[in-house]
Amino acid sequence: MIWGKDTPALVTGGSSGLGAAVAKMLIAAGVPTGILDLNAESGAAFAGETGVAFARCDVADPSSVSEALTQLRNINGMERICVNCAGIAPAARTVSRDAPHDPALFQKVISVNLIGTFNVASQSAAGMSRQAPVNADGERGVIINTASIAAFEGQIGQVAYAASKAAVAGMTLPMARDLAKAGIRVVAIAPGIFQTQMVSGFSEDVQEALAKSAEFPRRLGRPDEYASLVRHVIDNTMINGEVIRLDAATRMATK
Repeated sequence: MIWGKDTPALVTGGSSGLGAAVAKMLIAAGVPTGILDLNAESGAAFAGETGVAFARCDVADPSSVSEALTQLRNINGMERICVNCAGIAPAARTVSRDAPHDPALFQKVISVNLIGTFNVASQSAAGMSRQAPVNADGERGVIINTASIAAFEGQIGQVAYAASKAAVAGMTLPMARDLAKAGIRVVAIAPGIFQTQMVSGFSEDVQEALAKSAEFPRRLGRPDEYASLVRHVIDNTMINGEVIRLDAATRMATK
């Protein structure tokens, strides 16, 4: 896609971690950028620092998504780039201390990570599909969702998270096929272990152990490296319907 000031973008979970890195990359490229985030304080602070448009949004609520997208579109115009980074990762085993996994917690993880991703992607695609193409291929937009290597090698305590991310990976190809006639690409990125707020809360020993699970480079990923791949996906129209691992050849094992 040829992108810039005429191809607005939105990023969910955009005030921190991977989403913030993507938003900063887009701003640096001259793209009118809006972020959606549930945390009003961090979203407003990030908007003040960077100049992005911000709309508070619960991605699990379709009405909240609709209102937030309308707010951002009134500021930046109709988005042509949609990057879904919002997600949660609570840890809980299927059975712990003889008690089953809290079904409400499981449902919440699915609601945010899977249904939230779908809500934003589908509503964004509906808007994109009504726009004129931006290039000779007839492309109208690109949707990039965030899966995880947990989709393929979920660890102990990740049953809800792994299920949600496996579903994000699983809907990539059918969504790309659904939207092909509209000229909208759909891609998922499955990052390994990155230096986000969730990981930075671990002890240094735990972070070092996680880094050693990578083959090369043997370190945690940087959010700007995720953003770099997002940039390439936007640039390369031939990337469509694919789940791309970004994990330094990490293959998570239980032992």
